[in-house]
Amino acid sequence: MDIKAAIKQLKQGQVSPLYLCYGTEKYQIQEFIALLEEQVVDREQRDFSLAAFDLAETPIEAVVEEAETLPFLVERKLIVVRDSALFTAAAKEGGKVEHRVEALLDYMNNPAEHSVIVFVVHHEKLDERKKIVKAIKTAGTVLSFAPLGGNELTQWVVREVEKRGSRIGRDAAEALIAACGVQMSALSVEVDKLCLYAGANGMIDTAAVDQLVARTTEQNVFAMVEHIAGLKLERALGIFYELLKQREEPIKIAALIARQFRIMLQVKDLARQSYSQQQIASQLGLHPYAVKIAGEQARKFEQARLKQILADLAQLDYQMKSGGIDKVLGLELFLLKLGTA
Repeated sequence: MDIKAAIKQLKQGQVSPLYLCYGTEKYQIQEFIALLEEQVVDREQRDFSLAAFDLAETPIEAVVEEAETLPFLVERKLIVVRDSALFTAAAKEGGKVEHRVEALLDYMNNPAEHSVIVFVVHHEKLDERKKIVKAIKTAGTVLSFAPLGGNELTQWVVREVEKRGSRIGRDAAEALIAACGVQMSALSVEVDKLCLYAGANGMIDTAAVDQLVARTTEQNVFAMVEHIAGLKLERALGIFYELLKQREEPIKIAALIARQFRIMLQVKDLARQSYSQQQIASQLGLHPYAVKIAGEQARKFEQARLKQILADLAQLDYQMKSGGIDKVLGLELFLLKLGTA
């Protein structure tokens, strides 16, 4: 089942006795659990309606016992189980807590009507070979929370702004992602701030994003490379000088520039092999939005040119570390050469 279908069922009052939420997008998982709480937990009797366990410290038998125990003063209770490595290949043998998995398998055959268990697994994949994974797919609902693709993330920002009673255009939404990064939890905080600034039915534009959203060093370098790719050398140098004012180490800046050009080369190479955006993201361990932007940047460079830039950066790194050139001057000359080539 996909996430949208599961959310629709929840809003219709259809709650599964067992959920397994896995993936790397922690913010989406937290949102889904919050929705589960709305449907299951009695707000006035929250202490009796909600239980939390960490399998790094608690055996699975304790979770099963809690689920089988009748709730007090409420009809149903929600049990949130974290660090559920039992479902992944990362499960360690001989850990400090021993789990009797058979207890959970027996429970899955006849789950209690008065309990809802949600297992949280912060891993990209489950171990499909495990009996327990096959069992929960039969007895409950398994949901994958993968990072949103480039367009999906932009649309998500637009929807979140609209939920808060403000408005934002696609350009401003993309500017926010470029400034803040792709982590949804961080984006949500910035959306709150921008909506407070814009007010009810107010419009958030790129100027507001530039004024209110502080860029990390990584995002500043990302923007610098974007300006270089767009032949906007003056803007790229402006970011570079601002980073120097913030006392950022030139060697670190050069390393981040090299990382971005390396990603561009890898994305370009994999795209030529007909890999999809999601496949490239999985292969490189990157967010799909970062792959989308790197692909757009890479189209402005020939493959041979990208390889030459990386070779030049390697040479610059050696010169900066060996004292062969002043670090600031060396990086400045590199940017000037790159922007005029």
